[in-house]
Amino acid sequence: MTTKSAPQTQVRCGWCGDLEDYCHYHDNEWGFPVDDDRRLFEKLCLEGFQSGLSWLTILRKREAFRKAFANFEIDKVARFTERDVERLLGDAGIVRHRGKIEAAIHNAKCAQELLKTEPSLAAYFWKFEPDPKSRPKTLTPEVLRTMAISPESTALSKDLKKRGWKFVGPTTMYALMQAMGLVNDHMDGCSTRTAALRARKAFKVPR
Repeated sequence: MTTKSAPQTQVRCGWCGDLEDYCHYHDNEWGFPVDDDRRLFEKLCLEGFQSGLSWLTILRKREAFRKAFANFEIDKVARFTERDVERLLGDAGIVRHRGKIEAAIHNAKCAQELLKTEPSLAAYFWKFEPDPKSRPKTLTPEVLRTMAISPESTALSKDLKKRGWKFVGPTTMYALMQAMGLVNDHMDGCSTRTAALRARKAFKVPR
């Protein structure tokens, strides 16, 4: 695969470097609030698949994952059978890890159960948004390197595990919170930080 570099026309968080696909994700998705259940379920599944791998690996396989997992439509994934597991294990376009594949299917069924008592996945996840006053006053690269979990990601992980979900540890849940805009971890000085803050201000939290 040819690796393309993004034009260096703005300041970005250090983790995305100058890779075009990483920069596009950073500039347009990461840290922006999400309230769509399909997108949230996709993010949760992909964060689980990332465990032990780089996010770039998952990002570059995302379209293949979407095709393989019925665009992450919860009800469709929940109906997957052992035949689907074998199909997915033979799909070179995705991460072929039986435990993670089975966890995604299992979590779709858990999501169905959760939706019997919650108005939406979004309403559930946004209940774990941290109090802005509890967030660091400065987000330097040094500070961000120490932030792999939070009290809220730990609480979210604990609650999901109690409900039977898999591959939802505190670190994975913190990565999910960053990705869906539950926290804005764009570093100080990042050109996208202000846009993400503006999007959160205009965002109506689902209840």
